[in-house]
Amino acid sequence: MLRFFRSLFGQVVIALVLGIVVGILWPGFASQLKPLGDAFIKLIKMVIAPLVFGVVVHGVVGAGDLKKVGRVGVKAIVYFEVVTTIALCLGLLMAHFFQPGVGMNIDPKTLDGSALANYTDHVREVTGGVDFLLRVIPTTVTDAFAKGDILQVLLIAILFGAGLSLLGERGRPVADFIHIATDVLFKIIGFIVRLAPLGVFGAIAFTVGKYGVGSLQQLGYLVLLFYVSVIFFVLVVLGIIMRMAGFSLIKFLIYLREELTIVLGTASSDSVLPQIMRKLERMGIKDSTVGLVIPTGYSFNLDAFSIYLTLAAVFIAQATNTPLSETDLLVVLGVALLTSKGAHGVPGSAIVVLAATLSALPVIPVIGLVLVLSVDWFMGMARALGNLIGNCVATVVIAVWEGDIDRAQANRVLNGERAGPYEKTAQETALPGEEASSSR
Repeated sequence: MLRFFRSLFGQVVIALVLGIVVGILWPGFASQLKPLGDAFIKLIKMVIAPLVFGVVVHGVVGAGDLKKVGRVGVKAIVYFEVVTTIALCLGLLMAHFFQPGVGMNIDPKTLDGSALANYTDHVREVTGGVDFLLRVIPTTVTDAFAKGDILQVLLIAILFGAGLSLLGERGRPVADFIHIATDVLFKIIGFIVRLAPLGVFGAIAFTVGKYGVGSLQQLGYLVLLFYVSVIFFVLVVLGIIMRMAGFSLIKFLIYLREELTIVLGTASSDSVLPQIMRKLERMGIKDSTVGLVIPTGYSFNLDAFSIYLTLAAVFIAQATNTPLSETDLLVVLGVALLTSKGAHGVPGSAIVVLAATLSALPVIPVIGLVLVLSVDWFMGMARALGNLIGNCVATVVIAVWEGDIDRAQANRVLNGERAGPYEKTAQETALPGEEASSSR
């Protein structure tokens, strides 16, 4: 029991429970605690851009062969497209068969769209294939880091890493410096992550205090259906994929339990990006593969987000009594395939991308977005969790596909055994206060 309280996982769980209690008993006070969660996420985001740059550059240089880098990238994109398409189809099917919006009989003319102003202003950032490609290219190198746009930083890192790799030994001092700087950033993350329980406490207390435990009653069916859909996708679809790769999804989730709990509390997968990358490396996956797949997946492999897009779009149509033909559903699917890729880095991305999707299908009233605004935070928890798990599974699959994983090491780690020759590395790189999972 004492070990549980000392672990990061135990502290986050306790913070989660305390946050709910404070939110119920003192809602006025709890609604003022949002800055605790916001501050924690901002601290993490503060170092994510340079960290991603360092990890990707090190991965490209470490791969040695630029053809291998390209091969991994192509395989990752193919995998992302296939799996996100399955997720989009699942959202459509769940909405079609369970019909969460039927019976609400909402007249779009009665809805107040003023709350959508901050979101619709950003719709142009995610609409159109050409606009999306142009948004990937930063105005300047420093602008990408200043905005913290992961996709832009990823582009810069790949180009920089490729150029550095071609320099050979002449570029070795720069490569070594970047590697050391990246290790320093990981140490900084280690300090910040100790504040996770405080961030989770503030975020959960604020949510319960502001919206109340009964805030899900009106749209509870939609939220419940979304959670069921994400759980089904993770356990069945991703479970089968992991089994085909030769590993147990359940053991994998247990291994990542600290990070998953933090994401549940903060509703942000950004808050654990560095820790996740390090843990995947401890499993025996080459850092070059981790460094390429995880950052790319944050923009191209949003599994739970994809479920949300199609489920919410059809829900709005049902709630506003808007009939959809099979052709309309196919259009929703096709548009969502494009708009979902521009989600990361856009303020209020879920509502913005949903608005962009609906804008391409005029038959569904965009004003219907008001219906899901009040429960977006609750759905955001499942979105962040599902997206993170999907990206971690993708990394394992690509590593297996490329032969970039030490299976013996991975099985030792997932089984909670000692990590053998990797044990020293795991201990040295463990975050402060965190038990090296590979040494248990």
